[in-house]
Amino acid sequence: MRYNMKKFQLLFVLVCALTSVQAQVKKWSLQECIAYAEKNNLSIAQFELDYEQSLIEKSDAIGRLLPNLSGSMSASGNTGLALDPTTNTLVSSTIFSGSGNLGSSLTVFDGLRNVYRLQRAEMSRLAATYNLDNLKDNIRLNIVNAYLQVVSAKETLKTIEAQKTVTQKDLERATVLQSSGVIPQGDVVELEATLAGQQQQLVETQNRVIMGRITLAQLLQIRDYVNFDVVDGDIPIPVSDIANNDPKVIFEKAMSFRGDIKLAETNVDIAKKDLQIAKGSKYPTVGMFVNYNTRYSDQNYDRLTGQLIGFQEQLWTNDGISYGAQMNIPIFNGNSLNNAIKRSKIQLERSQLQYAQQTLDLEANVNQAYADVEGTFNAYQASLKTLEARTLSLRYARERFEVGMMNAFEYSQAQSRLDAAQASMIQSKYNYIFRLKVLEYFFGVRLEA
Repeated sequence: MRYNMKKFQLLFVLVCALTSVQAQVKKWSLQECIAYAEKNNLSIAQFELDYEQSLIEKSDAIGRLLPNLSGSMSASGNTGLALDPTTNTLVSSTIFSGSGNLGSSLTVFDGLRNVYRLQRAEMSRLAATYNLDNLKDNIRLNIVNAYLQVVSAKETLKTIEAQKTVTQKDLERATVLQSSGVIPQGDVVELEATLAGQQQQLVETQNRVIMGRITLAQLLQIRDYVNFDVVDGDIPIPVSDIANNDPKVIFEKAMSFRGDIKLAETNVDIAKKDLQIAKGSKYPTVGMFVNYNTRYSDQNYDRLTGQLIGFQEQLWTNDGISYGAQMNIPIFNGNSLNNAIKRSKIQLERSQLQYAQQTLDLEANVNQAYADVEGTFNAYQASLKTLEARTLSLRYARERFEVGMMNAFEYSQAQSRLDAAQASMIQSKYNYIFRLKVLEYFFGVRLEA
């Protein structure tokens, strides 16, 4: 008795532990999945680094417009005949000397290349922003698709479980009818085969749910697949009038905000700016400079007193300032400047072609999305009518089967047709929801449940 009591206590502890683990499973909504991905997706993190790099590029461009400032110091010792830097005379002894220099230069004109580089850096920042926005949109779309796949599989699973329960009751009823001699044994066997087929469908759909959860978790970079799940319950078809808009209107709206289009436009502007920078290399470069320098020597003696002049006094006495301007004129450079200009022109044409291609692709995608919404909606409406007809047909078949006017094979066929209709309805429903969200996505509607 004591052993059984301990066994019961151990079983109770295990049940409590399993219940605790089950309670830790988080149910994620679609909004939570999207928000989590935007903060934790590795691809987004990489593109955010590209944005940070574009800010550094802009800082570099600003720095080229500012004067530079540099300083230097040196100290040396010489034994034997050496030049005294403070008197510019040769001395034959051991001499220790030092010097310091502080200089600054500023580029006044370089064909406006530094100005163009600053403008280009700002364009690069915009391009990085558009690229990041486009990536986030694509990730949101992938998450919506994966999320709806999980919900669709879970709803199908519930339907199969309900169908299996009904078939189990039909089997129990058929067993009673067979024992009464109303139906033959073969009808019972047929229902048992139907129940076994539904059990197989149940296992396959459970696997679909598991694989769908894993796929969604991978998109979110979540490795704890066991404790990851989505919110239970089906998603109703959203109320939307997006299909009332003409595809041309949707296309024009998409052209005004889509990240990939803005990126292509910005790449054209960057190519134009690169061409200006390349052409600017043919102009002279004008710069200004100013330098301050001073020196010290331990052989610099006062001619009147014969004493070594102090360190600080030498620095003040031996200092000097130089300043001026310089000009560099490109005359011949082995055609490198001309070739750079030609390459920039080719890149500009390539960017313009890519922009034109992006525009054509967007127009095709919008029209395809519009057609998909109409097609999937019609398919969903047809699946509802089919499901209604198959449900009514099965009801009549069950009544006929129970009175022996239909055999089990015919009844199983009616059940199978209903199962297929229900699965088709669920699939067409979530396919329509996804296609609707894709079209809304092109219209600028935020992707959410």
